[in-house]
Amino acid sequence: MCFGVRDAIKLAIEHADAGPLTILGDLVHNPTVLSTLEAKGIAVAQDVAGVTTQTVMVTAHGTSERTLARTRALGLTVVEATCPLVDVAHRAVAALAREGYHVVIIGQRDHVEVRGLTGDLDRFDVVLDDDDVLALEEHRRIGVAAQTTQAIEKVRCLVDLIRQRFPRSDVRVIDTVCRPTKERQSAAIEMAGQADVVIVVGGRSSNNTRELVKTCARYCGRVHHVETDADVRAEWFDDATVVGLTAGTSTPDQVIERVEARIRQVR
Repeated sequence: MCFGVRDAIKLAIEHADAGPLTILGDLVHNPTVLSTLEAKGIAVAQDVAGVTTQTVMVTAHGTSERTLARTRALGLTVVEATCPLVDVAHRAVAALAREGYHVVIIGQRDHVEVRGLTGDLDRFDVVLDDDDVLALEEHRRIGVAAQTTQAIEKVRCLVDLIRQRFPRSDVRVIDTVCRPTKERQSAAIEMAGQADVVIVVGGRSSNNTRELVKTCARYCGRVHHVETDADVRAEWFDDATVVGLTAGTSTPDQVIERVEARIRQVR
């Protein structure tokens, strides 16, 4: 589990112990973590209209300044659990816009982090694949940043395509993919190349976990995404000598340990 997720969970529990707390959206994209927070009596609301407590928490994925201002204008006390590395991405996007660049975000358009990154912009584009880049309009200055959990290989390929598509444009790129994501992707590539089967542990809605699955699948033909040990199937390991195990940045250690124990049991 990366430090941003750990800190967000710790902060949520501390504030819940002090009084009623509502989190605006999923604090992290992991069902085990969300169940733990629910057991602590922490409420979840997808927007401020559903908030019934005085104190609300912004998730580790962050949000826009406009959203923060609207929330505070309602008289609510806002606690920010935004990952510091997401804050870095926000500052990068703000700097690009301030310097007159048309901002292009590489990421999932409807992801909460991307909505936060673009929420203070009047004009922007979000791209995730080659077709999205081919649909872009030309701008004299293009500033590119990425959702922090995107695969760095994908980001580099899309940046290259943007430069090829707009050779006359001033294309400035700020690398906002977070270090834990890069390190995990790199380690996953090395591991998957040696494994007969790879198990990736993490929430189904976790972007960095899904990217790990895609990365491992490029180097290993048998890759399975599980949320808990209950998802592990014995038949996956038929004729397997080496099993690789990795996990998304919001997966608790105990969940990974239970999956490992289950793998050893069924093999």
